Amino acid sequence: MTNESMRANWTTAADGWVRNERIFDSVLAPFTSAVLAAADLRPVQRTLDLGCGGGTLLAAAVDAGASAVGVDISPTMVAAARTRVPAATVLEADAQTADLLEAAPGPPFDRVVSRFGVMFFDDPVQAFTNIRAATAPGGRLAFVSWRNEEIDTFILGLGPLIARLDAPPPLPVPGTPGPLGLADHDLVRRVLDGAGWGDVAIEAFDGVCDYSLDSSDGVEERLAIALSGSLGRAVRAALEEELGPEGWGLALDDARAELRNHLVDGAVRVVGHTWLVTATNPVG
Repeated sequence: MTNESMRANWTTAADGWVRNERIFDSVLAPFTSAVLAAADLRPVQRTLDLGCGGGTLLAAAVDAGASAVGVDISPTMVAAARTRVPAATVLEADAQTADLLEAAPGPPFDRVVSRFGVMFFDDPVQAFTNIRAATAPGGRLAFVSWRNEEIDTFILGLGPLIARLDAPPPLPVPGTPGPLGLADHDLVRRVLDGAGWGDVAIEAFDGVCDYSLDSSDGVEERLAIALSGSLGRAVRAALEEELGPEGWGLALDDARAELRNHLVDGAVRVVGHTWLVTATNPVG
């Protein structure tokens, strides 16, 4: 089974992600640092980045002296990562089903990392089994995924827009392919145990998502991120044409007002709730 629905989704979503890459990297910096620390990247290691996006972890792996390979299902993301990290190999492929060592010839991977790139598999057990097959014995897996508590952050800034809809788009559902696909602690363990990984550790990790850039209050940055996501894109598609330019502008002003009610020390700052997960590929 392949992730065709996710391929289509990320082909559309990637434009907003790439356009706002600087914001995403700043907002998600605590989680990037957590994954890199857990992975313990070192020179000469071969590192695989799952759902590599625009290449943030790839760049860190290359800076650490590792041989870096990224894989992403979105051609737009792949193009952005190749531009940002020319020293890395970046594959346009589905990590759930692709023969990763055939696509990127070389020894098995010593490290496998991901920042919010592993929650979208149709069959996560199959996916992590396939990934483990490309990992060296004793190789280490480290990733972050959103926790169940994260749903309020996904809709931050969209509330006034959603309230205008007679039939609001569905919110992410925990345990289904999407941002909350691995939101449940017990599900994460079942998936990794079922895929044959060992030494599984699942720890709650919270970080401050700071939307302020260049001393801004973060309102425009948060609104850009909110409208880039699948929920925001659906809301915009339903409202913008109906309201017209002036009405849509007024609706956005309402969204900005909501965000200004969430300023902390003068900027939009919210706590992001994740699981920091590590595991190893058993030896023998």
